[in-house]
Amino acid sequence: MAAIKAVSFDLWDTLVVDDSDEPKRQARGLRTKRQERRHLVWEALNRQAVIPVEQVTLAYDVADAAFNRVWHDQHVTWTIRERLLVLLAGLGRNLPEPELDTLVRRHETMEVDIPPDLISGVGEALADLHERYKLCVVSDAIVTPGRELRRLLGSYGLARFFDAFIFSDEVGHSKPSPEMFRAAAKALGVDLPSMVHVGDRQHNDVAGAKSLGMKTVLFIAARAVDRPGNTADAVCERYQDLGRTIAALNR
Repeated sequence: MAAIKAVSFDLWDTLVVDDSDEPKRQARGLRTKRQERRHLVWEALNRQAVIPVEQVTLAYDVADAAFNRVWHDQHVTWTIRERLLVLLAGLGRNLPEPELDTLVRRHETMEVDIPPDLISGVGEALADLHERYKLCVVSDAIVTPGRELRRLLGSYGLARFFDAFIFSDEVGHSKPSPEMFRAAAKALGVDLPSMVHVGDRQHNDVAGAKSLGMKTVLFIAARAVDRPGNTADAVCERYQDLGRTIAALNR
């Protein structure tokens, strides 16, 4: 059995708590992210020519459904620009390039401007692990692109612990595609059997990594839906135990 030399981490519900920014938005009197994204598109289109908000909402929902199908089944994450172009095509509308650029940017930065919460203990755990292993983020970019996710991690002071960042919008594939994990191994200069991947999803994280001979940890501090029937090498409930969990996989 290869000794573990590197650890890769999912981001959403593994490093940060997905949608923990929603209460912060509510406290500021803001729309939910879902509502705000649809409102932004309607607002941009309505400035050009009047359009019912219900029509825009339906088109956005259809584009989201198409994105989710491609993401889950074909392991590709369309960029937010591509998603918005699909939406606009469905409406038979377009936007001037400066308007589209602004719309894309406002989508891309929403989760950075009002950031989600870190999972308890993550900073201390990463600092400890970085002394023993090479570390990498391997994450799908659903709305926020890799460029902004790097900025988000930097704002927490966590970016310094990672030796590489692998994001689906930059690789052209999403988990569980082997290309995501191969890109991580290449960036870290290690082989796949000497890596362990930590994530919260059986389909995306555990199954994808195990298919390449990597070791896996199902991390359930924020999301435990996939615990029943998972095939991970280990399950970890909190960051205080992660170092010992990974060390045990070496034995």
